[in-house]
Order: sequence, then structure tokens, then C-alpha cells
Amino acid sequence: MAVSPDDAEHLAADVAAEFGATERTVMGLLRDLLTPGMSRPGWARARTAAGGLLRRALRRLIPGLRQRATAAAEQAVTQAYRIGDRAARMELEQHQLPAGPDDLTVTPTQRLARALVEDFEPVYARILRQPEDVYREVIARASEGVLEGQITRQRAAQRALDDFADRGITGFVDSRGRAWNLHSYVEMAVRTVCGRAAIQAHTDRLTAAGHTLVSVSAPGGSCPLCTPWEGKILALTGPAGKHDMRLPHASAPGRTVTVRVSGSLMEARAAGFQHPNCRHSVSLYLPGVSVLPTAPPDAQSYDSVQEQRRLERQVRRWKRREQTALDDEARTAARRRIRGYQADLRQLTRETGQRRKPQREQITYAH
Repeated sequence: MAVSPDDAEHLAADVAAEFGATERTVMGLLRDLLTPGMSRPGWARARTAAGGLLRRALRRLIPGLRQRATAAAEQAVTQAYRIGDRAARMELEQHQLPAGPDDLTVTPTQRLARALVEDFEPVYARILRQPEDVYREVIARASEGVLEGQITRQRAAQRALDDFADRGITGFVDSRGRAWNLHSYVEMAVRTVCGRAAIQAHTDRLTAAGHTLVSVSAPGGSCPLCTPWEGKILALTGPAGKHDMRLPHASAPGRTVTVRVSGSLMEARAAGFQHPNCRHSVSLYLPGVSVLPTAPPDAQSYDSVQEQRRLERQVRRWKRREQTALDDEARTAARRRIRGYQADLRQLTRETGQRRKPQREQITYAH
């Protein structure tokens, strides 16, 4: 049974859901604290004075979130390792090969789990700080709009809340300057670590059973980072770089076959293979027996897959705006945009044959 980072997607979703629920709670707090008395002259002063309520509510959220997220993360990484080990055992059993030692050390996985939990600490600080900044920004922008006579206070406040709904609480800013919202960052971080744990267990089991080669799947529609590795043979151990290996035929004693190795799994991953959101898997390669995969003729193009992801992001964006709407007009406008993007998704999936994934259109989904 092949294994890929994608196998850990459901594990990451469980952890990210804890942070996503907290982010939605924060958005609801902001909306509920800003709404009272919006039409009255003393609104800005009253709402500024109520800022302490937000601060106390945010502080109450963190201890429970930390406890739940830590437990969920540690469980996810452990389960991911078991998934990888089970996949390798099934592959070996399928070929009637011994599975190697009964117990493998999970010490590297424990280190991965600890590092992941430590990475969450800056996120908790952002949950405490950023909503207060947004709260003050909404009050300031709404007050400025009224003073300048340009727009109503409610419209100004709605614009500020819409900006926050679009970006969410920032969980991380990457090296390219892109800000990842809280839910998406946590999901990406957990999926990356869990995927690594699953692959580590898979390769640990195969190596312990005496096997050193894996083949890469070829689903088609791949990104430029992964396409060069599709259908290739990678080494788990041994020399780096492309090379030929003369190996015993797996099912014919006394015979040997020449195997073209495209590099090591470590080299491929260093070049971007099996990045977050990657759909590629690796599986046991037996010289002379295994057949290298090729992309199916009906595989969706990379561009069509990316267009589906763009439309899914827009659906989620407007669902967040619906959640922070201050009145029925804003809610109705958000729902209209949601229906429009969902119609575009239905048309795209009809034309391309891609499978629609409703869970990716929910604000509980991170990506």
C-alpha cells in the first residue's frame, strides 16, 4: 500500500479544527461587541471602554485551546506513524515478504510531535493580540468615516470587519511575505509533520525488512516541483544522484536486473517533492517485478485543479464575510456571492470531470 503526505490530511484537519473554531469564536466576539449602539453618538467611546471584555474573553480561550491542541497534535503524529507502518506491512504482505522486526522505535516521531507543539506557542500570542488590534481598527475607521461624512459608521465598520474576515488571524508569514491565516497555517504545519511521520514509518519498515527502493506515483496534473519525479525510482539508502544499480531479480533467484535510480527520497524532498498539499505517494519497488506507474490519459490538468482551489477559497472567503456581517444587507450580499462561486464550481467540475469536494468549501476547512 502506497503512502503519501495526503494520507495525513484527515489527521491535520482534526487539529486545525480546534484553531478554526477559536477563530470563528473570535470573529463572533468582535461582531457582538461592535454592534450595540452603533447609531448612537457615543458609540466609539462606549465600544472602546468595552475593549476589556474582549481582552478577558480572549485570555479565557487560550488555556483550553492549548490543552486540546497539544493532545490532538500528539495523537495525530502517533497515528500518522502507525498509518505509514501499516501501509508498509501491507505492501510486504502482498508480495509475501517478511515484515522485519515487530517493533520500530518511534523516538523521531516523538521529537516531531514536541517540535510541532512548540510551533503553536507564537500562534497563541497572535490570538491574544491581533483581535484587539482589529477591534481598535474597526472603531477608528468607523469614526473617521462618520467625521468625514463619506460613509456611514456601519458601512465603515463592515469594511474593516470584511478585511479581517478575508485575512483571519495571521498564524504565520512565510519567506515570500505571504500571510497564512491561523486555520490554514496550523493545518499546513500539522499535515506536513504528520505526512513526514507516515513516510518515516513507511521507509523505516521497508528498510528494516531489507528493501531500499520505492517508486513514485503518477496521478497527473502535478505541479512543476513534483512532475520530474513522477514514475521514477528513488533510493531510501545508498549513493546520491542518478545512477544504475545491478540488483537481484525479486522473483527469479540467480537473475539480476539493471535499475535506473533517479536519486534518493531525501534529495527529491529537498527539491520540493511531497510538499504540503502534494498528492504523490511512494510504494515499495521490487526489481524485475514492480511496474512503474504512468499518468492516466484522463488526468486533470494542473491549471484546472488550481482553478477549482481558487473557487473553493472564494466560497470560504464569502462565508467568513457572512459570519461577520453586521446587518441583513451585508449577509444577503455575501450569500449571493457564495451562490455565484458555487455555481462556477458546478460548471467547472461538469466540464473537467473533477470531483467536487464540498468539505473544502466550508470555513472549517483550512487551505
